[in-house]
Amino acid sequence: MQRALDSVYSGRLIDAAEAYGSGLFYALHPKASVLDEALALAHRITEHSAPVSAALSRQLMWRMLGTDHPMFAHRAESRGINLRGVGPDAREGIAAFLEKHPAVFPDRVGTDSPDLFGDDLPP
Repeated sequence: MQRALDSVYSGRLIDAAEAYGSGLFYALHPKASVLDEALALAHRITEHSAPVSAALSRQLMWRMLGTDHPMFAHRAESRGINLRGVGPDAREGIAAFLEKHPAVFPDRVGTDSPDLFGDDLPP
C-alpha cells in the first residue's frame, strides 16, 4: 500500500523493473509472449477451481479488508463454507475426485453466487 500510495500521490512514472521489484506486478514477460503467458496463468488459476467458490473467495478477501472486526469476516466465511458445501459444485467436486476425472462445475457466478455478507440473509 505504501508503494502504491507513493505512486498515486507523486504521479511519478516508474519503469517495469521498479514496479516488478516492488511487488506491483506478478511477473514480467517480453511483449511477444504476454498474451500466451497471461492465458497460461489464467488456466493454471482456474483449471481446478469452481468459478463461484473462486469469486466468493475473492469477494471475501477484498470486502473484508476494511471490516470493523474480524468476526464479520468469520461469519461471512462460515456462511460460504456452509452454503457452498451442500450444493451442486461440492457434489461434482467430490464425484470428480472419487471417479478420477476433471470436475465440471455446474454453478455459475452470475446466477448461483450466494450473498455471504448479509444483504439477503435474515438477522
